Amino acid sequence: MGPLNGYRVLELGSTAAGPFCARLLGDFGAEVIKIESEEGDPIRHLGETVNGKSLYAASIARNKHIASIDLRRPEGRALILKMLPAFDAVVENFRPGTLERWGLSYDELSRVRPGLILTRISGYGQTGPYRHRPGYGVIGEAVSGLRHMIGEPDRPPSRAAVPLTDYIAGLYAAFSTVMALLHRERTSEGQSIDVALTEAAFSFMESFVPAFDKLGKIGSRTGSRLPNSAPNNLYPTRDHDHILIAALANPIFRRLAAAMEQPDLAIDPRFADQASRNAHEDALDGIVSAWTSTRDLAELERILQAADVPASRVFTMADVFQDPQYRARNMLQVVDDEDIGPVTLAGVVPLMSGTPGSVRWSGHRVGQDTREVLSTFADVDSAELDALVRQGIVFCGEAAAAVPTV
Repeated sequence: MGPLNGYRVLELGSTAAGPFCARLLGDFGAEVIKIESEEGDPIRHLGETVNGKSLYAASIARNKHIASIDLRRPEGRALILKMLPAFDAVVENFRPGTLERWGLSYDELSRVRPGLILTRISGYGQTGPYRHRPGYGVIGEAVSGLRHMIGEPDRPPSRAAVPLTDYIAGLYAAFSTVMALLHRERTSEGQSIDVALTEAAFSFMESFVPAFDKLGKIGSRTGSRLPNSAPNNLYPTRDHDHILIAALANPIFRRLAAAMEQPDLAIDPRFADQASRNAHEDALDGIVSAWTSTRDLAELERILQAADVPASRVFTMADVFQDPQYRARNMLQVVDDEDIGPVTLAGVVPLMSGTPGSVRWSGHRVGQDTREVLSTFADVDSAELDALVRQGIVFCGEAAAAVPTV
């Protein structure tokens, strides 16, 4: 059932950070109700689709009941307030001031539901001179300094092709929501949580903060290298691929030198300790590259694994699906979806021995659960709900599409 079984979370967020936060809570047992407009969360229009259904949404909206309510209408917001006493936490990532403009500030929400946890995610936070600026995760990455660190040193900053900052912020938001719930268990006190995309990404820059303060040093892009940890880089292979080798610690470097059949490297004054290797990083990378270039990727993996040296090819998703470790750890979970049939979703992280999380169902369609949600939590009967549908205040979704045959 998961460690959060018994808690209810109302998700008002959209795109990535808010939905990812609520997905994590749902994976570990919280009952999550996601509220969307009739147009649906923009995340449904990102990535690939099958049979008209977003595969991204099938994953990030998993374990959630989906209701469609127009929050721009006062009648829609009244439904939220009517439902609220049944919920422990609300997750939202609107621009700061939106909830207040709608009459849904923390003070107003907590009057309806004392002890409420309100988890707020925004570009720059709820305070400060930038609070009203629009903020996507990629902008937060730029402002945080994290983007400055990604890519090759002789080129403009690059990016990972995933919403990295949104996921970092979503992790902090989920963590802080659980901390607030623990605090409420002891004190009965609710609270509002303020997560900024910029600050979430900035927290990953912690080693560079005192370095600038004390030494005036500004970190920058180093490509595939990790600075001050040589050898730690991508190295070319004979079959025109690359292998990542991380042999920074002295015992591991000695094992690498032996695997390369060049044991004298471990006693060479240039490479005998970590500081020396860092000082002669270019020379060392050249020696390792010359060795890896004489062998194919698979052979290098076998040699280095046998020598107990951390090394790997850079996995593609095809590699992941073929890898026995992912299967053994249940990181690829096949879930039935009534729209698209069985679909493989990423597994639950982390693994817990006593109260594991689970993927109970894939993401539902827009408005699929509106009737059930409003009946259960707002005491709306069938006739009243039909009237709300006619007025465009709520949307009850479309019938399930036919599952394609294989």
